[in-house]
Amino acid sequence: MLIRVGNCSYLNNTSNIVMENKYKATIGLEIHAEMKTKTKMFCACKNNPDEDKPNVNICPICTGQPGTLPVINKQAVKNVLKMGVALGAKLADFTEWDRKNYFYPDIPKGYQISQYKYPLITGGRLNGINITRVHLEEDTAKSSHDQGEFSLVDFNRAGVPLMELVTEPELHSGKETADFARELQLLLQYLGVGDANMEKGEMRIEANISVSTTDKLGTKVEVKNINSFKAVEKAVAYEIDRHIQVLEGGGKIVQETRGWNEDKQITFTQRLKEDSHDYRYFPDPDLPKMKISEMTEFSAENLSKELPELPWQKRERYEKDYGIKAVDVEIFVRPGIISSFFEKVCADFAGDTRPTESSGRENLIKLASNYIISDLLGLMKNVSEKVGENPLRLTEYLIAPRNLPGFLTDKDFANLIKMVAEAKISSRGAKDILKIMFEQGGSPAEIAEKEGLLQKSDLGELEKIAEKIITDNPKVVADYKAGKEAALMSLVGQGMKATKGSGNPVVLKELFLKLLVK
Repeated sequence: MLIRVGNCSYLNNTSNIVMENKYKATIGLEIHAEMKTKTKMFCACKNNPDEDKPNVNICPICTGQPGTLPVINKQAVKNVLKMGVALGAKLADFTEWDRKNYFYPDIPKGYQISQYKYPLITGGRLNGINITRVHLEEDTAKSSHDQGEFSLVDFNRAGVPLMELVTEPELHSGKETADFARELQLLLQYLGVGDANMEKGEMRIEANISVSTTDKLGTKVEVKNINSFKAVEKAVAYEIDRHIQVLEGGGKIVQETRGWNEDKQITFTQRLKEDSHDYRYFPDPDLPKMKISEMTEFSAENLSKELPELPWQKRERYEKDYGIKAVDVEIFVRPGIISSFFEKVCADFAGDTRPTESSGRENLIKLASNYIISDLLGLMKNVSEKVGENPLRLTEYLIAPRNLPGFLTDKDFANLIKMVAEAKISSRGAKDILKIMFEQGGSPAEIAEKEGLLQKSDLGELEKIAEKIITDNPKVVADYKAGKEAALMSLVGQGMKATKGSGNPVVLKELFLKLLVK
C-alpha cells in the first residue's frame, strides 16, 4: 500500500521506499555470529548450540567465578582471520582483548571480554558494502522471561566465541539489509567457520538506522537482535517509516535501542543507547597481547590457501559454465550437496555433442536444473519432513546401491533428462518416473517401459485415437473451426489423457491439424 507523508511517498512495511529527494535513510549493521569451534572462547567447555539441557556446558571460567583465568581459543581467532582474507580486508598485526563493562544477568562477570581499539580485521567489502571492522568476543548467556514473574538464565551459551562484523553506513533499505545478511550467512557457511543458523540464535542482526533530509546522518536508532531475514527487512522498513512520521510531525528522534515485536510487526523501546565511553573499556589484564605477524599459520598467504570457492565465485562459474537462470543459480549456491549433484549430472552431459536444439548439452543442462529445482527438491523436502533430515542431503543417494529405496544416482537422473529432451517421455511422465526413481531406485528406461510411460509416436495408433476424440467432441471442433486456437490444445490434452500421458503431444497436434481440415 502506498502511503504519502508530506512530500515523501513510500511503501508501508516494505523496503521499497521512494523518498522523492526529501528524506534519505541510511543503515549500518552490526552482525554477531557464533564461531564454529569445539570449545568456548576462553575455557575448555563444549561449544554445543544443540544442547537442550540448561547449564550443562559450564565451568568456573565461563560463569565468572573469582580467581579464574581465561585462555584464548586459537581456532576462533583463525576463523575470524579467514573471514578477513575472504573479505579482502586488512589483518591486524597487533591485537589485544578489552573488558566491556556493563551489568546484566546474562553477563556473569559484570563485563564482557571483547576487542575495542585493536580488532582482528579492518576494511574489506561484501555484497558491495564496505566493512568497518570484524572483531572477536565472548557471547552472553541466554535469558528467558516467559516462566512467570521471574527470569531464568542458561549459561551454556556464555563464553561461546562470537564474531562481530560492523559495516559502514552505506545501506538504504530493508531489502539491501536482508540481502547483505544473507550473503554474510553464506560466507560463514562456505568457510566452515559458523553455521549461522538464525533460528538457533547463532547469527543475530542489529541495524543502526537514521533518516535525514541532508547527506548528513540523522539521529541513530539501533534495532537489536533481529533473528530472521524477513524480520530485518520489515524492522528496517518500519523504523524508517516511524522516523519519517516523527520528523513530519515536527518531533525529534531519540537515540535509543529498540527491539522488534514479531507478533505486532513493530519496534519498541528497550533502553537509551549507550556510547562507547559508557562501557569503560580497558585492556584485559589476564589475556596476552597478540602479534599476528609472528604466527606463520595466521598469515594471509597461508590462510588464503585454505579458502574454498566463495559464493560470488561460484555464481560467476555457474553463469559462465552452465548458462542457467540467476534465480536457479541462487538455489545451487546454497550450501549442501544439491549443487554437487547438479554438477555431476552436467558432467554426464559432457560427451553429448548432438547438434539438435532439443537434445544439445545446453538444453539438457537447463532441463536438469528445472527438474532438480521444481521436482527433486520437492521430493527431498517430503522425505526430510518424515525422517527429520536435511532436505539437501543427497550424499547417500550418490553412493548407495540402486535397489535401496530413496536413492538416486546422477547417471540415472541424467538419462531421465535425455529421455525428456528426445521426446521419449512427456514432462508429466518424467515427473512420475522421477518419483519412482527417488523412492525405489531403478533406471528411467526400465521404469518408463514398465509403467507404460514411453511416448507413442505410432501414427496409425494415434490417428485412431485422434479420430475418436474429434467424433466425441463436436462442440470443441466447432470452436476450433470458428477461430478459437485454444480448442486445438484442448483436443491435444484429451489425446494425452486417452494415452495416459504416453502420446507424443507434437505428433498428436500434427494429426489433429491434418484431420480437422478434412
